[in-house]
Amino acid sequence: METQQIKQRIIELQIEHRDLDEAIDRMAVQPGADELKLRRLKKRKLQIKDSIALLQMQLVPDVPA
Repeated sequence: METQQIKQRIIELQIEHRDLDEAIDRMAVQPGADELKLRRLKKRKLQIKDSIALLQMQLVPDVPA
């Protein structure tokens, strides 16, 4: 992936992460919320966070030790 493509993908994932965060917050306060769906949303949010971190590492040039 080119640098610009990586940056664009990071932005897309950050938006999805923020949207999931808001959805989780709304769902958590609802009485009788679907716990399974809530757990799946949280898991997806963590996967997105990991993906963002991996992409950001690709943007950092390798520095010899």
